[in-house]
Amino acid sequence: MNGIAKSTWAQINQKDTKNEIYVDQKGIIRWTKNNEEASFFGVNYTAPFAYGYRSVKVVGADPEKSIEQDVYHMSRIGIDAFRVHIWETEFTDTLGNLIQNDHLQLFDYLLFQLKKRHIRVVITAIAFNPNGYPEKDTKTPGFAGIYRKGEEATNAKAIKAEETYIRQLFVHVNPYTKQTYKDDPNIVATELNNEPSHSGPKENATAYINRLCNALKEIGWTKPVFYNISQGPYYADAVAKSDVNGFTFQWYPSGLVSGHWLKYNFLPNVDRYTIPYDTIPAYANKARMVYEFDAGDVLGSFLYPAIARSFRTAGFQWATQFAYDPMVTAYANTEYQTHYLNLAYTPAKAISLLIGSKVFHKLPLGKSYGSYPADSSFDAFRVSYKEQLSLMNTEQEYYYSNNVQAPPVSAGKLEHIAGVGSSPIINYQGYGAYFMDKLENGVWRLEVMPDAISIRDPFERPSLKKEVTRIQWEPEAMRVSLADLGDSFIIKPLNSGNTYSPQTTGKDFIIKPGVYLLVNQGHKNLKWTANSSWEDLTLGEYAAPKSFDSTPYVMHKPFADVSAGRSLILKAKIVGVNVDTKVTLVIHNSAGGRNQILNMVRKTPYDYQVEIGKDLLTPGLLSYKIVIQNGGNDFVSFPGNHPGNPADWDNYNNEEWETYVSAENTPLVLFNANNGKNKVDGPAMTSFITTTTPNQMALSMTSRAGRGQGPGGTGFHVYLTDDLAGRANELSAFTKLVVTAKTQSTEPVKMKISLIDDEGAAYSAGVMITGDYKNIEIPLNSLQKDSYMLWPRPYPGFLPPSFKNGNNTVFNINQVSMLEVVIGQDVVAGQPVKTYNADIQSIMLQK
Repeated sequence: MNGIAKSTWAQINQKDTKNEIYVDQKGIIRWTKNNEEASFFGVNYTAPFAYGYRSVKVVGADPEKSIEQDVYHMSRIGIDAFRVHIWETEFTDTLGNLIQNDHLQLFDYLLFQLKKRHIRVVITAIAFNPNGYPEKDTKTPGFAGIYRKGEEATNAKAIKAEETYIRQLFVHVNPYTKQTYKDDPNIVATELNNEPSHSGPKENATAYINRLCNALKEIGWTKPVFYNISQGPYYADAVAKSDVNGFTFQWYPSGLVSGHWLKYNFLPNVDRYTIPYDTIPAYANKARMVYEFDAGDVLGSFLYPAIARSFRTAGFQWATQFAYDPMVTAYANTEYQTHYLNLAYTPAKAISLLIGSKVFHKLPLGKSYGSYPADSSFDAFRVSYKEQLSLMNTEQEYYYSNNVQAPPVSAGKLEHIAGVGSSPIINYQGYGAYFMDKLENGVWRLEVMPDAISIRDPFERPSLKKEVTRIQWEPEAMRVSLADLGDSFIIKPLNSGNTYSPQTTGKDFIIKPGVYLLVNQGHKNLKWTANSSWEDLTLGEYAAPKSFDSTPYVMHKPFADVSAGRSLILKAKIVGVNVDTKVTLVIHNSAGGRNQILNMVRKTPYDYQVEIGKDLLTPGLLSYKIVIQNGGNDFVSFPGNHPGNPADWDNYNNEEWETYVSAENTPLVLFNANNGKNKVDGPAMTSFITTTTPNQMALSMTSRAGRGQGPGGTGFHVYLTDDLAGRANELSAFTKLVVTAKTQSTEPVKMKISLIDDEGAAYSAGVMITGDYKNIEIPLNSLQKDSYMLWPRPYPGFLPPSFKNGNNTVFNINQVSMLEVVIGQDVVAGQPVKTYNADIQSIMLQK
């Protein structure tokens, strides 16, 4: 069969009645049964392999049970697509022969569970990677263990092993489905290679791809075949000339591995997905698939629908997020530090992904919805950075990732509701996701997940010993206002082990995590039980994690700077406590006076606050700790999680939070190099150096621009929202920026300073810095509307590097959320390469 002509190969892949999908002559993926356009949206998930496999074992979980729970949750959030690059190095030998072991068995079991939920599969056959990350690599039996990644497309022995492996993989019989991978209709396509590494002549790259295609032909594969075209743009034309039916892309619009939670507005970063390959003739009429995407290091729940919208505008029919965390290890987010998605542990993001799936299936291919912020509302959807919200609102479906005020467009016709927080029809005080699905008139299934409280930055260096999200099974108040349930309904527990039957007071009740039937009091002949089937689930199904820890923990970030003479509400999120726990604030001011002890008020099971009177808020340094007392003599204080009563004579713990209390007319610091090391994000290669000013550091950054480097410059962003909050009442009084900076370059350097608001509108001014530190003043009324750089840089690198809000807006300091500093941006491409430097001590607002 190696002699099959290319035209015959294309015809084979156009339509085979055994397969669920085919790619038509225009490159559109269609359902074989009715020729309608097909679309798929879902996740990657790696539990059978590499660290995912090892970590499930380490925590003592049953791998098969873990897979069952995770796939159930995937189905609940609207996922109908699964993709993974399988670590062939773990279940092949050096010649490419399959080895029957745990990894292959668990992958078979995963495919079986996905098929039960009608979640279609694309298998990326070759990873050619070691299996260690984030741990050290372990010894594996496969051919990827003896060849380097760069040899996968050039080493004859490696390619032969790949061919052997592909032939055996797709004729492997899954013992659970009783079908080979090539004959299982739920496996709809394959991507040959994950992020391939090409080198050498382009024609060799095309020949390599075609050899792998031929290996599939030899075993009778007739489904679509995809290959990555975005990983190596230089080889794009070589990939386009190959025999594949479509091309794969990725999108990481906020970069990867920033090492901390990014709180910027990234909606401008996902405004559009531009593809640079339309000039390649062979690229035309091929299908498009996104094998991986995610907003790395972002915990906000406002991006996935916008990402899905941009994918549809760009013509994609398959998109799979990377990667869904196994529930049993998601408490620590150790698998991929920069990604974090799980229904139980990141409920708002999971609901946002559900809405993203709805976007992907509902919007037509190729339609544009304008530019941000106009495209924040499109079709039945809305996204909002300010509200941290994704929303879908149709007659039958009403989904929201955060508190929402917009009522459903037709409450009486609703059939599906899912959300986090409260809406006009469901008021809920908990911190987990919930789902309501109408079984028939007057009967609804309610599924409530336990509370998930973020207690540490999940994107810092991870460890299975470090909990980043606390799960708590607390009873929470809920109110349901649905016409067919009326003002009086009964609630019946459904899931195994759940004996709690909430009593209603009108539409109000206290609910615990679990699954329930809500039944109108007047409903007769109830037919639904825990064992009843409905869509892709059994009504009594439920999966939720227990708490990893139950000890007290305080999540609190102090204000950097607050105004003197005004009272202040101080808030903290506290877990591991109950209604009888006493929580106090021990506080003092450096201006004088003894410690004061203030009782903190419990607003919800986790939210505590206290008002600090203006008598304490005199200019100086405010220092405080939060003390938790359970029972008579059980004390722990934060920060630091220190046991013991702080009032004891021998308690030597003096760790405290600190906040500056600024006198009237005190400048407001936006950036100071003394404490700015962990506040900057961007491509600049920075170092922090001492200066001739005593006790003052400077951020030093250098850029090379000109011929071979291209324009754009380098620089950094600073997130400002939290730092401005403590003096929000004063912001309108500030009139100028003051920048203290110099350059080590031999000539003056132009530096651009921009303030960006929460709608992505940038206002900037350029200043010249010389060889001596100077305080450079920039009147705020001189700032001009401008573009700003999309940092961290979106990946792939061919995506837009900057954004300009096209709305006719004016600068409003009360809406500022970000600072940008850039050097080297004014360089014209083609000029001689020059080095640009800036040393910045501080940037502040003054009145």
